[in-house]
Formats: sequence, C-alpha cells, structure tokens
Amino acid sequence: MAKLTEEAKKIISEFGPALIATASKEGKPNVSPKGSFRVLDDDHVVFANIGSPRTMANLKENPQLTAILFDRSTRKGCRVWGKAEVLNSGDLFDSLSKEFAPMKMTVKSVVVVTLDEVATF
Repeated sequence: MAKLTEEAKKIISEFGPALIATASKEGKPNVSPKGSFRVLDDDHVVFANIGSPRTMANLKENPQLTAILFDRSTRKGCRVWGKAEVLNSGDLFDSLSKEFAPMKMTVKSVVVVTLDEVATF
C-alpha cells in the first residue's frame, strides 16, 4: 500500500478535476473527469459517482484505476494507482451526498481508492 506525500496531498487539493482511467474486463479503456476527487486519508482517495455509468460499469468488472491531476501552467501533477471499492451507504456516502445536494447533484455511490502507487512530477 502506498501513502500520499504532503506534495501529493497539496496537488490533489489544489488541482482538478482529476481524470480517472478505468478499463473493462476486456480492456476497453474509459477516462472521466471527477471534480469531487479528494484525499480521504494517507492511504486513500475518494470521489463521488454522480453521473458516470461507464466508469462504474468498468469498476464493477475491474476495480483497478489510475487518476491524474495536472496543472499545465506549472507542468506539475500527481498520478495515483489503486483499487476501488464502491460504497452505497454509510457515513462517507451520507457526507458527500449532503455536500452535493445544494448543487442539485445526487450522489449515486462513493468510490474509495486504496492506493497502490503515487507519483508526483
């Protein structure tokens, strides 16, 4: 399991949205922006599924994903690799649902990613 450095945490909190790459069990790729992408703790990142049917279908078949955040003006960024767990209830789900409700966005699920590798550049 990888841990987020302070540099990676700063990049994740300041840059966005994250681009999330997934693949089906057959290997068909998908990339989707996630404005809700954030640090959960030193070992996990999280994002809300608001409208991502292909991402969620891929994660059901293959829980591996990568995410990248990049600031083109500074050419700095962060990439993470990990394994996703989809949550449909619980405190984290409730918290993100409440956060997005005033924006008229419905959180369908929450994706928690256990980090395998983290790279900053």
